[in-house]
Amino acid sequence: MSEAARSLLQRWGASFRKGTDFDSWGQLVEAIDEYQILARHLQKEAQSQHNNSEFTEDQKVSGAVGVVRELVSQMLFLCVADLSFMIPKTIAKIATCLELRSAALQSTQSQDEFKLEDLKKLEPILKNILTYNKEFPFDVQPVPLRKILAPGEEEHLEFEEDDEEGGAGAGSPDSFPARVPGTLLPRLPSEPGMTLLTINIEKIGLKDAGQCIDPYITVSVKDLNGIDLTPVQDTPVALRKEDTYVHFNVDIEIQKHVEKLTKGAAIFFEFKHYKPKKRFTSTKCFAFMEMDEIKPGAIVIEL
Repeated sequence: MSEAARSLLQRWGASFRKGTDFDSWGQLVEAIDEYQILARHLQKEAQSQHNNSEFTEDQKVSGAVGVVRELVSQMLFLCVADLSFMIPKTIAKIATCLELRSAALQSTQSQDEFKLEDLKKLEPILKNILTYNKEFPFDVQPVPLRKILAPGEEEHLEFEEDDEEGGAGAGSPDSFPARVPGTLLPRLPSEPGMTLLTINIEKIGLKDAGQCIDPYITVSVKDLNGIDLTPVQDTPVALRKEDTYVHFNVDIEIQKHVEKLTKGAAIFFEFKHYKPKKRFTSTKCFAFMEMDEIKPGAIVIEL
């Protein structure tokens, strides 16, 4: 493998892990950005001509190795040309999956969404893309390059109109509603022997608190694998900013009884604010509270 190809694979792998890490931590904006950037790079590589690709020579060598391996283990014939064709197609399908996960994070619909656990199955495929010659694990098709946009280019996106008047097509803005602050949920009904949990967020201390634009906090409850155990909630924009503090004074109703939370669960608090130059909302910092820290009264959580 050439140094250029090895370096490119390492960058792709690092970007993939960075995106899934953000995703598992609940930093959705950062995860979406990373997924879209990587998807764009993969799609460009997939659509480039073989004679312009950094993988051209490596595909021939690795393809031959793959053929020998298949002939020895399964006595099947697979020509190098077929394998070379499969590589850009597989890369393009990985890009599609990244887009599907990105769309799922932006959608309020929970049905049939592309899950983080599914996306993580693609990491070994991307790592071994030069020798991967099996059937792709998901039934997806490559996304046209023009529909994969880098962060900051969303304003140029043209949505396709549905054939039926007034209908919302698969590419319409209604399909991917933006997350907006202020999605707090009501208190759960009481159950005998079960404990309800209400958390009051009073304020957060930051040295540059006064510079934060439209700050709010995203609250989520996650298990040891980073999977959400309850619906994610966003506080309204902060009440005020004074000195080094951003004041919220808002109650969060955790949407599961304490006794029903799995062992090792934790409550995450992500402080987010708007960045006008980059035109998106970013997670500035976060903190979390483990179950053994839950008790009546005030508590200070370190960022």
